[in-house]
Amino acid sequence: MDLYARVNILNGRAVRLPRGDVATAISLEADPVARAEGWVEKGADKLLIIDLDAAAFGNYGNRPLIKQLIGAVGVPVIVGGGVRSTREVESLLGAGADKVTMGTVAIIDQVLFWDLCRDHAGRIMVSLDVKPSEELVMRGWTEHSGKFLEEALVELSSAGAAGFMIAEAGRDALHEPPNHSSLELALTTVTPDEEVVAAGGVRNLEDLEDLRQIAVDDRRLGGVVVGREVTEGRFTFEDARAVISRTA
Repeated sequence: MDLYARVNILNGRAVRLPRGDVATAISLEADPVARAEGWVEKGADKLLIIDLDAAAFGNYGNRPLIKQLIGAVGVPVIVGGGVRSTREVESLLGAGADKVTMGTVAIIDQVLFWDLCRDHAGRIMVSLDVKPSEELVMRGWTEHSGKFLEEALVELSSAGAAGFMIAEAGRDALHEPPNHSSLELALTTVTPDEEVVAAGGVRNLEDLEDLRQIAVDDRRLGGVVVGREVTEGRFTFEDARAVISRTA
C-alpha cells in the first residue's frame, strides 16, 4: 500500500482545511514546493496535489507553481482540482504529472472522460466524494449528482480509469474514520488493475492499520492519503510509514 502525501494549494500557498471547506483554510508556513519536498524527504511514495483555486473558483493561477513542484520532487505526482478539459489534462501530463484525478467531469461528461481514458491510458484517475447514503456529491460537496457509488464505479471502470480515490464527503472534517463499506465496494467492483485509494478520514494510526487490513478476495487498497493529520500532530509521517509497511 502506497503512502500518498497531500498538498492543498490556495492562492499560491500550502494550506490545511480544518473543516474541509476552502473558507476555513489556514495558510501553512512552508510554500507548496518546500512542503512537497518535505513529504518526499519523510518517505512519501507519491504526492497528491490539489489546486483549490481551480476546483472552487475556476482560477488556474496556481498551475505554473504546480508544474514547478512536479519538476522539483522525485516521486510520482497526481494532480487534482479543476481538471475539466483535454487541454488541462494534456498540460499537466506534459509537465510531468504521473496522473491527473478528475471528479465532477468524470460524473457529468462521460464522453470526455472516455476519450481521455482512451488517449491517456493508465493516467486518468477519479476522485469520488460519497455521502453516507452512497450518493456522490460534486463541486466541493455542494451539488448532488443523482448517481450512487456502485453505478459510477461500474461506468467509470468500463471507461478505463487508472484508479479511484474514495472519500466520504464531510467525514474527514468531522474526524470520523474512513468508510470501509465504500472502499470494499470499490475493491469488489473495479478491475484488478484499477487502484483503489482511501482519500481521507484517517484520524490515527489505528485507522491506518484498519485500512491496511482491508481485503476483498485477497485484493487490498493501493494507497492511503495523509496530510492534515500529520500537520495537526495526530501522528508522524514516519509512524504512518511503519504501519502501512507491516506484513503481518
